[in-house]
Amino acid sequence: MTTTPIEKPRITITNVIWSLDPETLAVKLLLVKRADTPFQNFWALPETWLRVNESAHEATLRLVKEKLGLDLPNVHAEQLATFTEPNRSPGERALSLSYMTFLPSYPTLQPGPGALDAQWFTLKKHPSGLFSFKYQDLAFQTLVADDYITHQDPTKRLAFDHNWILTVATQRIINKLDYQPTILLILGPAFTLKMARHVFESFGKKEPDNSNFLRNHQHLLRPLGSSSQNRPGRPAKKYQLLIQ
Repeated sequence: MTTTPIEKPRITITNVIWSLDPETLAVKLLLVKRADTPFQNFWALPETWLRVNESAHEATLRLVKEKLGLDLPNVHAEQLATFTEPNRSPGERALSLSYMTFLPSYPTLQPGPGALDAQWFTLKKHPSGLFSFKYQDLAFQTLVADDYITHQDPTKRLAFDHNWILTVATQRIINKLDYQPTILLILGPAFTLKMARHVFESFGKKEPDNSNFLRNHQHLLRPLGSSSQNRPGRPAKKYQLLIQ
């Protein structure tokens, strides 16, 4: 009896890295422009190969440290999903273990090895329910469920199946807003209710005021005291996200 050799697929760690512009309070996503094939000159989510001596979670945090110089605790990264479509990477069998990372700061970007450019793209939700990520004249969208496979136009689609990965990522964040809103980690260790409401609204969940927001989410927040401010009036109270 003959046996068919088992092909070993390569395993990539695909990192959906979120941050917040402290001046505009816009939710940001990190994308890089690929220098190498496949998908040369396409924008993409940051990736790294999984090493034999590390877990996927460790690889996710390693990528952030290598690319951005940030040494983050484990709670700032969470597993998203595994993507195994056979044709997701042309010419090779590559699986993606996808993670989301929530940066507590807004670092300046420099393209590293394998990248022609790196930029923060601004999140926007549309009436259709889809999200776009925009930087200058570039804009990439999440997808509907029957539009998984990537197209070959670098001005319209991200590399590989990264548009679909972002579709899954945004939906995961929405689903967790009321019980584990880890996206609030992009606000740093202390934030006001107004800042938290703004992040929620960026993902389509609007709260009418601070009182309603606190009543609905107080089980997720730890009060820290009041912020200092130079403007007249009562200083805003600050809170910290309780990680479950």
